[in-house]
Amino acid sequence: LQLSKIVRNAWLPLLIVAVVTVGAFAVVRVKSFFGNNDTGVLTSPRLDDSKPFKPKVVKYEVFGSASQANVNYLDLSADPKRIDNAPLPWTMVLTTTAPSVFPNLSAQSSGDYLGCRITIDDEVKDEKITTGVHALTFCLVKSA
Repeated sequence: LQLSKIVRNAWLPLLIVAVVTVGAFAVVRVKSFFGNNDTGVLTSPRLDDSKPFKPKVVKYEVFGSASQANVNYLDLSADPKRIDNAPLPWTMVLTTTAPSVFPNLSAQSSGDYLGCRITIDDEVKDEKITTGVHALTFCLVKSA
């Protein structure tokens, strides 16, 4: 009678201890199978061992028949910039050591002739000239 009362009161805590023990054993086995010594820290050779290269020089130019223009461009971090009533001819020179840039330039003026040019390392990558009332032009280099 005494033994059955103990079993009746203790079966749930014994079951919980058994389940926790089996679960802990399973976790230890799985961790040892997949590399228990893995600390999660990358221990590869030096990753920033890239060779230095010549910086890129990006030159934006806007020219036309009007005395000023509204200019929109992307800086070298691809953030949009706007300059209202920029005097023509307008030039902006930017330098970067990034491996790639996305130069983008647009302009509009009250004149009937407007052009833009994007030069990278003294090489013209894009140039457009438009004519018409309130001329609008844009230049784009997809990858430089």
